[in-house]
Amino acid sequence: MRPDRLATILSVFPSRVVLVVGDFFLDKYLIIEHSLAEISLETGLEAHQVVDVRCSPGAAGTVTNNLRAMGVRVIALTVIGDDGEGFELLKKLEASGVDLDALIIRDDRVTPTYTKPMLREPDGTQHELNRLDIKNRTKTPAAVEDKLIAALRGLLPRVHGVIIADQVPEADCGVITERVREELCSLARAYPTVVFAADSRERIGLFEDVILKPNAREATRAVRGPHIGQLDRADVLACGEMLYRRAGQPVFLTLGADGLVAFHMDGPTAIPAVKVSGPIDIVGAGDATMAGIVSALCSGATVPEAGEIGCLAAGVTIQQIGTTGTASCSQIIALHAEQSQMKAG
Repeated sequence: MRPDRLATILSVFPSRVVLVVGDFFLDKYLIIEHSLAEISLETGLEAHQVVDVRCSPGAAGTVTNNLRAMGVRVIALTVIGDDGEGFELLKKLEASGVDLDALIIRDDRVTPTYTKPMLREPDGTQHELNRLDIKNRTKTPAAVEDKLIAALRGLLPRVHGVIIADQVPEADCGVITERVREELCSLARAYPTVVFAADSRERIGLFEDVILKPNAREATRAVRGPHIGQLDRADVLACGEMLYRRAGQPVFLTLGADGLVAFHMDGPTAIPAVKVSGPIDIVGAGDATMAGIVSALCSGATVPEAGEIGCLAAGVTIQQIGTTGTASCSQIIALHAEQSQMKAG
């Protein structure tokens, strides 16, 4: 992509409005100082000493962070609990400029939370201990589904794109229940000029008439079933092609260090990952890719152009070590220029 074309697409981002609907988690990091460990008098077990707590929006919240970093206006639609974790999540989302007017708070649901203890060694290095997950493990009430569907119908005329973040593996226990998923697919058919894109850990193959962004594991499980063996690249690409035919909309199949392959009406297009040197941190790269793809499609990009912008966004974030990074438009432009120089050299 030429630099002027990239700049033209990115210049439209601030005028776009994207609705992010799905499972917003709170990422809660507990920084444990190893040298301060105590032994509990009651149990004789080691008592970890937490010296710092860091909170940030996770899951769908990582997508909104990237959209906001790119200058896109964002509306969040989710369900959280009337609890301390929900308070922290709201505070962080509000600080980033996300529109929270449609958000649903319920005292019979918990705010999904990934609690991540980080043990800090005397030399300053940190490593993550076993994660503690808080999730809703009962079915989402029908009354909540009613509110979600009513909100979706009311918001659609205001937005240019919809990102569906189906994070919870337990069926019908999160925001994207079967009923909500069917409504989203129906709305995608009713609003053909709105960009609908879905990301789903366990159910990507159940979405129709929306753009899909699976990774290799998600695509193969959706087509071959959960008990898959080792699949080579040709098998993975065949699964991506089949998902494209099922969904009836483009599929962006992400392949990690190999970039992605976009399946669309002009045939599959391979888009290489950007080349970076030094250490990398892939946490959140898929969410950055999704934010870049949808923002670009909402701004007039072709499918291959959107895929390239998604890869550039991921290339920015993976260079941010020890944090779930974001990619701004200026960073995307700078990385594109750097990649162009490397190719020319």
